[in-house]
Amino acid sequence: MNDRLSRLQLSPSVAVKNTLDYPVIDTDVHVNDYTPDLEDYVSHHGGVHLVDALRKASEDRIARGGIGNGKNWYEQTPEERQYYRSIRSPWWARVTKNTLDVATYHLPELFAERQAEQGSDYSVLFPNNVLAPLGVRDKDSRTALSRAINHYHADLWRKYSANLTPVAGIPLHTPEEGIAELDFAINTLGLKAINIAGSVSRPIRALADRFPIDKHPELRKYISYQDFLGLDSEYDYDPFWARVVELGVPILTHYGSQGWTGRSSISNYMNNHIGHFADGTEAFAKALFFGGVTRRFPKLRAGFLEGGADWGARVYIHLVDRWNKRSRKGLENYDPLATDREQLAALFRQYGADLVKDRSVAGEDLIRDTLGAHYTRDARRPRDEELEDFAAAGIEKVEDIKSRWVDNFFFGSESDDRTLAHAFNDKASPLGTKINAIYSSDVGHWDVPDLTEALAEAHALVDDGLITEADFKAYMFENPYRLYTEANADFFKGTVIEQKLAGKAAV
Repeated sequence: MNDRLSRLQLSPSVAVKNTLDYPVIDTDVHVNDYTPDLEDYVSHHGGVHLVDALRKASEDRIARGGIGNGKNWYEQTPEERQYYRSIRSPWWARVTKNTLDVATYHLPELFAERQAEQGSDYSVLFPNNVLAPLGVRDKDSRTALSRAINHYHADLWRKYSANLTPVAGIPLHTPEEGIAELDFAINTLGLKAINIAGSVSRPIRALADRFPIDKHPELRKYISYQDFLGLDSEYDYDPFWARVVELGVPILTHYGSQGWTGRSSISNYMNNHIGHFADGTEAFAKALFFGGVTRRFPKLRAGFLEGGADWGARVYIHLVDRWNKRSRKGLENYDPLATDREQLAALFRQYGADLVKDRSVAGEDLIRDTLGAHYTRDARRPRDEELEDFAAAGIEKVEDIKSRWVDNFFFGSESDDRTLAHAFNDKASPLGTKINAIYSSDVGHWDVPDLTEALAEAHALVDDGLITEADFKAYMFENPYRLYTEANADFFKGTVIEQKLAGKAAV
């Protein structure tokens, strides 16, 4: 007890927390599974073959990055990495020197005891194996492993539910698969939030027909594309989004883009890492927006974690700017039939005689020679449904963009991310809107060497004048609270958050 009191007194985050008159909700805490116990649980619930599938999925994650030669990046020579273009994968991604924290992230009882040192009242947990089943290609094994791992985490953390809740990992290779695991996780296990990947890798059929993956497994990543679930998908995911809303479940994702073009260095992890969560989740979020998912499901709430919040503000601004130019009204400025042919010809005759010489400037000839053949009257015009990229999103005014981007989406920002200030810059934002930034400490990863420092580090943004105390409150409490309760009004029922808010109201 004395040791615990001493740690509390030494924690810089506790010192900050003691100055706040509201609870702190941490939306992104990473905890690690003790492997032997997890494997025993998986084996008991699904059989030894599922343990093998889990191990293989973990090995594949380490080895990903290039065609390979049976070796992962660290086993290859520099010459082999060049030859195979093996992408540098993450390394030393967990805290090791801080031994107390190493134990904390593996031991639920210790983490629950130390949560106060972190300065948090309530935390949403992301166990490191929660999405491991996504690497299993066989559907039956993937489903069984997902259920076993979700069941394990539900059992492991249930006794700490007043302050902590783990997410459920949901595979979305098809909408039906996602719905089945969603129902099991929420209705059977009693979990409250889900973690999904922002896309599913699928084969490009025109290439897969020529190079069957079973005969050319080394080409899998090169003849595939990313299906971002909301736009251009081979499947209709609306039944899944509908079920999510019906069950009152907030969607959370840490979706990255390491290995994508521009993030495929064979030697430098940081080159591949910086900004990759923002890029990956931006692709997913834009698919939900442009595919009309947030129009059809206005109660859908999604939290995009680890990518910072500034990209949410940037995309919002760009959406408004581009809609002003590319709406149906704006497109009138670019309609090939809008060009006055006679006026254009007269101007060329008056000012372009040295260029024209004896060439024709009559009819469509001049249009072809200036704007291009696809601007002539004979060129195929897009169908009405092809004309406007904002049509599926149903945008008729700027307020619609705010409604379908800002209101649905919440953007996780880590404590050391000073770009958070952009999320609260309402002067640059259309309609004076602040983006929904949410506190995502990311403790458990290399970003946070000491779990007692994250909250204090975040408050330095206030001390340095980058955000206001009101912004800090929105970041720490108001926005996270809205993310969860706008999806499910009872999300915090029976938790310390309900107790603290009730106590405040009573006062």
